[in-house]
Amino acid sequence: MINYIKLPAVLLLEDGTVYHGKAAGKIGTTTGEICFNTGMTGYQEVFTDPSYFGQIMVTTNAHIGNYGVTSEEVESSDIKIAGLVCKNFNIAFSRKMSEQSIQDYFQEQNVVGISDVDTRSLVRHIRDKGAMNAIISSEILDIDELKRKLAEVPSMDGLELSSQVSTKEPYYYGKEDAQHRIAVLDLGVKKNILRNFDHRDVYAKVFPAKTSFEEMEKWAPDGYFISNGPGDPSAMPYAIETVKKVLEADKPLFGICLGHQLLALANDIRTEKMFNGHRGLNHPVKNVVLDHCEVTSQNHGFGVIADDVRNSDKVEITHVNLNDNSIEGIRVKDKKAFSVQYHPESSPGPHDSRYLFDQFVDMM
Repeated sequence: MINYIKLPAVLLLEDGTVYHGKAAGKIGTTTGEICFNTGMTGYQEVFTDPSYFGQIMVTTNAHIGNYGVTSEEVESSDIKIAGLVCKNFNIAFSRKMSEQSIQDYFQEQNVVGISDVDTRSLVRHIRDKGAMNAIISSEILDIDELKRKLAEVPSMDGLELSSQVSTKEPYYYGKEDAQHRIAVLDLGVKKNILRNFDHRDVYAKVFPAKTSFEEMEKWAPDGYFISNGPGDPSAMPYAIETVKKVLEADKPLFGICLGHQLLALANDIRTEKMFNGHRGLNHPVKNVVLDHCEVTSQNHGFGVIADDVRNSDKVEITHVNLNDNSIEGIRVKDKKAFSVQYHPESSPGPHDSRYLFDQFVDMM
């Protein structure tokens, strides 16, 4: 195999900042919104999380690829990030159970990356300047040409992406004779969410993003799950309408991440694009109902507007982020409906919040 890792590559940010490094993965050019994840492990689960669709990922851990790649550690059918920025892109790996190197994995799935970048400097820059579009190229090194290409990339604000990562046809997950069954609105659902339901004797039918409530109701589910996913929730009127109809029918409902934002929008609570977003495995969240703290896995660039939640007569706050006081969980008054902004299924991350799956099952 040709050692492409030695070839030069360029990262250009929307504000004109340039970083030089070496090619990682496929030789080519890619664009997307740049973001960073502070997790120290679980790179393969992160790369295959559909919520990252359309985003260039900066990993803050110094070594990526050091334990290789295995087909067991994926959250969807393929890599969903638009590109990768890292410090050390390790082709050699130490774990015996791994099936291939990260270089082979990225080439196989046509993912462009750049390594040997000062990621500390880059993350500090993004923290100061906020999320923005970026372009990586290992085939075009002319900055002016890269600027022209980057200018054509649409902003994540107002972008509907979930229908691009959702299943095209309904499918089933779990045991058909399970005690409960749920309809999953797939906006970019992670596999470990479905595993958590299966472990709790729940049979799921997973529906495409734009499936109507009426169509899902024909299956007579005991409850509805609104999944995580990419893009701007306010650009998804079809999903907001579906959530409203689930609430009108007074069906048990649980939402995670994007599902949380859609539940808020269905109750006249606005969402907003965050300056940086939350992406990592160690975000402290307080459950204000149970008065306890949990360490959570997070991945979102949009959030609900806190003042709207506090002023709402339709919902009440259940969880709060202890870093910035953002709203991390709500429940609808007089309804069997609740949601959280973070990822209780983790993968990667801590398991502190998996009680929420039990809470939903009890609700059914």
